[in-house]
Amino acid sequence: MENESIRTLLTRRSIRKYKPEHISEEEMEIILEAGKYAPTGKGTQCTKFVVIRNKAVRDTLSAMNAEILGTTGDPFYGAPDVIAVFANSAATKTWVEDGSLALGNLMNAAHALGIGSCWINRARQTFGSPEGRAMATAWGIPESYEGIGYCILGYTDGEEPSPKPRKEDFVIYVD
Repeated sequence: MENESIRTLLTRRSIRKYKPEHISEEEMEIILEAGKYAPTGKGTQCTKFVVIRNKAVRDTLSAMNAEILGTTGDPFYGAPDVIAVFANSAATKTWVEDGSLALGNLMNAAHALGIGSCWINRARQTFGSPEGRAMATAWGIPESYEGIGYCILGYTDGEEPSPKPRKEDFVIYVD
């Protein structure tokens, strides 16, 4: 395939095995910039990103996420960097979609830079809890912003997943 953008979209996979070192600040800034440019309903730009590089905070969020999931494992798969994505539920009816598009941009930008990523759910439950809401408030996230998801990031530790076959009835044409 000759188009680099299309190649990035077709080859990105969720990574679940990471090296312990943080991605560079320059790489993080590029990824965040791509997230900022995701489309939003009526151009509201209603998303906020919280970059978590502090291991203690990352581990606390992982433990909270695991409890919601009903496991004791690390739902962040050892990724050293986490971006919590929030969206303003009072700004637009498309706040979930807006936050979801931002997460997609973050992951695609990471892949374009050779960095592994994965979308992790349960941010809404985490930050809807009293402990999670207190964390978000301490970070300056207004009450109307709800968690959409986490984008975990890191250098891959040898994992190169193959794509699953695409289902046959994915596309329907109406002429």
